[in-house]
Formats: sequence, C-alpha cells, structure tokens
Amino acid sequence: MSATAQQGTPSILVMAKEPRPGTVKTRLHPLLGPLRCAELQAGLIRHTLELTTLRTPRTYLAYAPADGGDTIGTPAPAGVRLLMQRGGDLGQRLAAAVTDAFADGAGPLLVIGTDAPTLTADHLSAAFTALEHHDVTLGPALDGGYYLIGLRAPHTMLFALDPDVWSTDRVLAATRALAAGEGLSVGMLRPLRDLDTPEDAAALLTDPALPTPIAALLQPKERP
Repeated sequence: MSATAQQGTPSILVMAKEPRPGTVKTRLHPLLGPLRCAELQAGLIRHTLELTTLRTPRTYLAYAPADGGDTIGTPAPAGVRLLMQRGGDLGQRLAAAVTDAFADGAGPLLVIGTDAPTLTADHLSAAFTALEHHDVTLGPALDGGYYLIGLRAPHTMLFALDPDVWSTDRVLAATRALAAGEGLSVGMLRPLRDLDTPEDAAALLTDPALPTPIAALLQPKERP
C-alpha cells in the first residue's frame, strides 16, 4: 500500500565520506594518486553542497567517519545541518540518516551522494516534481546503481539490501523490487554517470556539463 506523504520541509540529504588520502576514490588512485583523490573528494563535496543549498530550504550532510564533520576540506555552507553516519553497511547508514532527517522535520527528502558531478538543479527539481505523483523517485546511475533516491516518507525498508549487493550493478534493480513489494510507486529520472573509475573520468571529461573545478581536479597532480 502506498504510504501517505510526510509533510515537512523539502530537504536534501548528502551522504559523504571524509576526504582522507588513501581512503576515498580508491579506484582512481592509479590515475590520480591518493592525495589528488582526496582533493577531488573535497571538491565534489563543496560542489554538491553549493548546488543543494541553492536549490532547497534545507540541506543535511551525513558524514563518515565519525570525526569527519570538520574535515570536509572546506567549511560547510551556512545552514547545512550535520548528521553523523551510523551503522555498518551502506544500507544501514542510509536508513539511519534518512530516519534522522525525517525526525528533524524533513520531507519530502532527496538523498544523494557526491559521485555524480553532472547532477544539476534541473535534476533536483525533476526529482521533487516526481514526488508529487510518486512515493519514491530514483535517479539511475549508468553502473547499475542510483545517484539519487527521493522519498515522500521514511521508507527505510528500501535500504535493506544484502550487504553483498551494495556497490554492484544490481542496486537499482533490487531497490525497485523492494519498492514494488511494498506497493510503492516509483518515478524514474534521467540516468547519469557516477565518477568512480578512470573510464568514468575519461567519459566525464568529454561532457560539457562537467563543472570546470571538477574537470581541473581530474588532472593528475602526483605520481601514482
């Protein structure tokens, strides 16, 4: 059965990992090196927060690890609400952050990461519009995951995937199956490319939608 929409403040929740060298963007290390990858992660966080704070009344930043709140490479824009990621696998952390945001009065809520640098305000607007007609909206990533999930209510069961499924090309299909099983309607957005691998970097560098500061960070600075 479709859930009743939760009325609150339209919000965006950004899931981000602290840009610590050697722990982020590891599949890009052969191309950029650990330090440059950390700088890239910090740049992606800055870009994402700038985008979300312009588009919605409220932005949450759910950070990991627990001491990462003051080490995102730049001060968070004024008004961004910090949440600490809690839980083991990604699904548990997503469920906890979504629960915290809705408990704080968010809704509808868009949940995004920082890996889709060609995400624009138009995509966010389309996601909020889709939630006027659907319980859930999904932005498919070209790798089989999703770059955005929008929720009218805290449907945390959508994050109850097997831990082995996360970071595979089965995430989107598995999430849609969970939504169907709960009787939730799903609206789909345009697909985008995540930035995870050297192949992604090469493809994105040919995309005119790639922000110039991110393109600059995709140029190697150190020897791998």
